[in-house]
Amino acid sequence: MSKHPPMNASSSFDVRLGKWTRREFRQAMQADQLKGCILPLAAVEQHLEHMAMEHDWRSVNVVARQVAEGLSPHVLVAQGIMAGISEHHMRHPGTLTLSPGTFLSVVNDLIDSLVRAGFKNILVLNGHGGNVIPCQQTWDQFLRRYQINLHFLSYWDVLGQEDALELLEGGHRLPEDLPGHAQEFETSMAMKWFPENVRAAAMHDQQDRSPLLGTSEKGEALTRRIVTRLTDYLAEMIQGTKEQTIPPFHP
Repeated sequence: MSKHPPMNASSSFDVRLGKWTRREFRQAMQADQLKGCILPLAAVEQHLEHMAMEHDWRSVNVVARQVAEGLSPHVLVAQGIMAGISEHHMRHPGTLTLSPGTFLSVVNDLIDSLVRAGFKNILVLNGHGGNVIPCQQTWDQFLRRYQINLHFLSYWDVLGQEDALELLEGGHRLPEDLPGHAQEFETSMAMKWFPENVRAAAMHDQQDRSPLLGTSEKGEALTRRIVTRLTDYLAEMIQGTKEQTIPPFHP
């Protein structure tokens, strides 16, 4: 498995599960070709005045697809849910949100679907900060129920302070601050991978000036590190050297 996936991988092998027919999927699973699956989680919410509200969904899918392409043909991406827990952004009309209970119920059902499909290694890859605590607090129950190698990770979790200090100029340069909200980090990601979602003029007439530090070059550098490290992470999951263990029960 490649440790250095291409940044602009192009292949006739489509890693998106939804693009497959039932026969294609069945035959690949029966042939023991499919070793892992990435389930992206995100949100549709306001991203200041200058970025489209689909940002979290687009960014996590850019990362997920590049990771899967780096491990082709063994990994698929299951694009099951766009909206997340965004109640804290609802004062900005247009944001979509799910209640925590609804969100976790859908996540559970999607994991259940993938387990029943035959996947033994599932990486739930998150792209929205509001999803983190609810998932972390529930993960123990998912692990006990499914008894597979099931991991939850936000895509920026593989970055550290050294990366932030090297690649970013403004605030949000500590690991616990990443990725920030619609600021230098996320604006750079959008500029590189979906620039049509960035309204350049609006970046100059809003109070938060940090998006002006965003560049396509930073977006590419951030993505390269994230994708390389997540590819190694998922490869280790598949190889059995990174296994999720069920926490012990203390009565």
